[in-house]
Amino acid sequence: MTSVLSSLAGSLRVAPGAPLPLALQSSREDWAPRLARGQAVSALPGLMASLFNLCSHAHRLCAQLAIEAAEPGLLPAPQQVAQRLRTETAQEHIRRIGLDWPRLLAAESGAAATAWVDAAHAALQRCPLLLPAATLPADPWPDTLTWLQDQLLQMPATTWQRAWQACGADWLHDWSHRHKGWLAALLRAARMADFAGPLDRAIALRAHADADGQRILSTALALQPGFALHPLWQGASAHTGSWTRLNDPSADLLLTPWALLGSRIAELIRLCQPDAPDQSGAGWLCFGSLSTGPRQGMAWVEMARGLLVHQVEIEGADREPRVAACRVLAPTEWNFHPQGVVARRIADLDATGPAAIVERRVRLLMVAFDPCVPFDVMHTLPAGQEVQHA
Repeated sequence: MTSVLSSLAGSLRVAPGAPLPLALQSSREDWAPRLARGQAVSALPGLMASLFNLCSHAHRLCAQLAIEAAEPGLLPAPQQVAQRLRTETAQEHIRRIGLDWPRLLAAESGAAATAWVDAAHAALQRCPLLLPAATLPADPWPDTLTWLQDQLLQMPATTWQRAWQACGADWLHDWSHRHKGWLAALLRAARMADFAGPLDRAIALRAHADADGQRILSTALALQPGFALHPLWQGASAHTGSWTRLNDPSADLLLTPWALLGSRIAELIRLCQPDAPDQSGAGWLCFGSLSTGPRQGMAWVEMARGLLVHQVEIEGADREPRVAACRVLAPTEWNFHPQGVVARRIADLDATGPAAIVERRVRLLMVAFDPCVPFDVMHTLPAGQEVQHA
């Protein structure tokens, strides 16, 4: 069942220099409503975790919260939500930094790229937070913070975080040139592919900031056909990620795609620090839920890739409740909207330049915004010819 559902995830096709909407096309489909309808409510969290297997923990948790909002007490309420979200988000950040960044950000294949991959894999094997669940300590955070300082930052984590909060990309540039570790060297090389200006902060997604925004989002998801695949917020395509958290005190930093990598490192540091409301640990990420009608509920969580929303409607007798409707709005649909920020930057690329440079710039964009599905880079040919695979 899991392998079948995983194959339904779809993929992205990127065509540098092509006009919108051809620059970025997705084969993802809105499977959640079709697969969930009629299922036992108790099976829904597991089904969503299988369907969205790369972010399975966040989807399971969000589905549980939505069910509890729709009909409190129908299933056991999810426990330790903040700690679960903290752990799973930190683990996902670590995996993406250690697995995707060395593979996708290297300037070219060769000894340096191989060394980065090998060093990153060795670091992951020593990470306390990635131990099997059965052997994970009750409090893995002090050891994980030490690991982060030794293996990734090569300096005190709190010092790194304060400098990031004050200077953003300037600090990331300074740090990457001061240190010789694999991560600093990788980011130093990746900066050469940072071709575009900072993000438009006016379209940073914070629809979950208050109950009114949450209800507007829930209504659009329920009533607007196709909204789950092509969402808009206040008439515009929005972007979401570790840089759009409700608790982020660095919301005014100017962030290019390369600087978004620093945003993820900064968030990982916060998650590894002791709990403090609105600042760090289990107090950093926000989540919530609300009833949107009789036996209807909506829930949202800030997870590794951005804002995740689930909406559930329940029908049937209490002894055998069934899913009447289930809708899911994932971060990938915001960031990789065919008219969105990534698509526009891909369309603006000069596809006539060297293919290696173009692909490096595309890879930086994709790593920065982090889709939950694979992507293929295509290259446009002279006018009148079709786009072909690279």
